[in-house]
Amino acid sequence: MTRADDHLSDGELLAMTRDLDQMHRDHGRPALRSAVSEWISSFREGATSAGDGTPRAGRSSSRRTFLLGTAGVGASGLVLAACGSSGRSSAPTTLAPAGAGTGSGSGSGSGGALSGDLAVAATAASLENLGVYAYSAAIAAATAGQLGHVPPAVVTFAQTAMAQHKDHAQAWNAALTAAGKPAVTANDPKLTPTVQAAFAKVTDASQLASLALLIENIAAQTYQSAIPALQASSSVAVAATIHPVEMQHAAILYYVLGEYPGIQGTQSNMYASGTPLAFNPVTLARPASDYTGS
Repeated sequence: MTRADDHLSDGELLAMTRDLDQMHRDHGRPALRSAVSEWISSFREGATSAGDGTPRAGRSSSRRTFLLGTAGVGASGLVLAACGSSGRSSAPTTLAPAGAGTGSGSGSGSGGALSGDLAVAATAASLENLGVYAYSAAIAAATAGQLGHVPPAVVTFAQTAMAQHKDHAQAWNAALTAAGKPAVTANDPKLTPTVQAAFAKVTDASQLASLALLIENIAAQTYQSAIPALQASSSVAVAATIHPVEMQHAAILYYVLGEYPGIQGTQSNMYASGTPLAFNPVTLARPASDYTGS
């Protein structure tokens, strides 16, 4: 199997990771905080229903939230990404909880009563927790020497992506708690068993990158699918700010794998090789019911 560093130097990957981190610090995180603050303000002002997080009189159209939302959507078009291959071989490593959640969906914040924008927020938080959970376990396995040769730059990228997933989960949870709902500390209950089973078969850095790519694309496509369904412009802005970051993670992982940094195949078969698609599909998008169980 091709090693993950045969075609990409540590210096090149570190440069990509630095750019990713700088963009998050300079643009992504401030925009995310602004969008969440506006959403929280709507709860306090009574403009948004605390029951589901949606506007009382339809989607808000304030200039501030509109610009935040469209900026995020525009940025998402710059980087196209999709799911990697799923072939794996056996390995002794298992995926252990990494502090962000239990992996069972039983953590604080059972979302059975959630609906509307808050249901999306809960599912998004559980997906972000899953990203933290998986990257943390991957870093632990790599640094323990369980996956053979893993370039140090790959670990640095994983640490950076994990930190950004933590920021995203915190943003969604800030809105949930402001609406009087419990924070979501569990990982996505529908996907965690699949991730655990796949991780148990990972034996090298390439397979690790493929699994990370799958998680990133599930998150990215979930946001892409959710944005048109969200009702509050501030919640749209939160999702639209996070979406391009997940796609940036995926694009870098494609480079790690030595593949074109975007979806290749057909709209009906995103796993097929072929020319890059003009638009990212939503085949892997998860419904809000992943966490709420509704």
